[in-house]
Amino acid sequence: MAAARLGMRSVAVVLCALLVIFGDAASAFAQERRTLFDMMFGERRPQRADRSIIQIEPQRTRSRQPTAATPRAPRPAGTAAPAAETTTVEKLENARKVLVVGDFTAVSIGTGLEMAFAEDPSVLVVKEGSGSSGLVRQDYFNWPDKLPGLLDEVKPAVVVLMIGANDRQTMAVGEGSEKFRTEAWFEEYERRVAELAEIVTERKLPLLWVGLPAFQSSSLTADAVTLNGIYRPTIEKAGGEFIDIWDGFVNEDGQFIITGSDINGQQVRLRSPDGIGFTDAGKRKLAFYVEKVVKRHLGGLDPGALIRLDAGNLPLITSLPPEAAASVPSQPISLSDPQLDGGDSLLGGSLPPTTASDSPRNLLLTRGQLPDPPAGRIDNYRLTPATTASQP
Repeated sequence: MAAARLGMRSVAVVLCALLVIFGDAASAFAQERRTLFDMMFGERRPQRADRSIIQIEPQRTRSRQPTAATPRAPRPAGTAAPAAETTTVEKLENARKVLVVGDFTAVSIGTGLEMAFAEDPSVLVVKEGSGSSGLVRQDYFNWPDKLPGLLDEVKPAVVVLMIGANDRQTMAVGEGSEKFRTEAWFEEYERRVAELAEIVTERKLPLLWVGLPAFQSSSLTADAVTLNGIYRPTIEKAGGEFIDIWDGFVNEDGQFIITGSDINGQQVRLRSPDGIGFTDAGKRKLAFYVEKVVKRHLGGLDPGALIRLDAGNLPLITSLPPEAAASVPSQPISLSDPQLDGGDSLLGGSLPPTTASDSPRNLLLTRGQLPDPPAGRIDNYRLTPATTASQP
């Protein structure tokens, strides 16, 4: 028993010695590894802390360094994009004025014309519209009384008039009143349209009367068609010009649209949510139908001048600068002058002379006859007189 106990104690002592030896060696190795790492990279931090530094420090560095362009924050869903800035130049003192009068539709078209001529210093758009006005409630706003004073004050070169969207209501006629769409209502309304148009045309001013567009309400759209049928013949009879914008705000089937093509062909929202007003793109499209006509009335290059350049209005050499006069050998001549090529008529002015005999082409086509081949050619089978005489 004593020998067994002594053996067990010896085994225990050996095991403890081994644990101490290997433990110290592992500890020393680990200590040496940490010391080597610390000497090269400094004190090592826990692995979790290293990951947090990698995630955070680069962000701090980027925030401290200036960047060339800072990205914009995303716009929340459902919000409209900011309107494009329009460059407006300073207008000239003698800028030609375009007077726009009428109801809220005229105010919209006036805003669109301001966009159209924003970069033209020679054209000034003057908006004098009243949103709730019309030709029916003259007790509220009387355009025949207001317009002459505006013409004297503004002195416009062109007058643009758009009105009628508020006129679907009872109208006072004489001592009584007439409901909308009665025969008496139409007669009085046509008289008032002609009265307002003649105020402008009698002053020898160009009048551009813009027709009503389609609306979201089917009844309002039908009434707009009826009123446009009054405007066109009445304005043209008074000497004005009717501008039809109907196709710009309906689809191919003639139905009202809220979204459609703008002046650049892009699909945009043209009308306001109520189906009556116009967005900025819709106002600009309204003006698209009018601006070209306005430019024509404001003046510019006369197309007829290009065909009136004859010898009577061409400059003389004496009126040219000295260096130009020395380089011109003769007087300028018109390109349409028949004498330019020495002839006395233009090409095609006279027919070529005809001959009594038919041409070889006509003989071939009409009679099937070929012309005689020239003498000496291999297909000339005729005998010449000299050859005939030499034969026995």
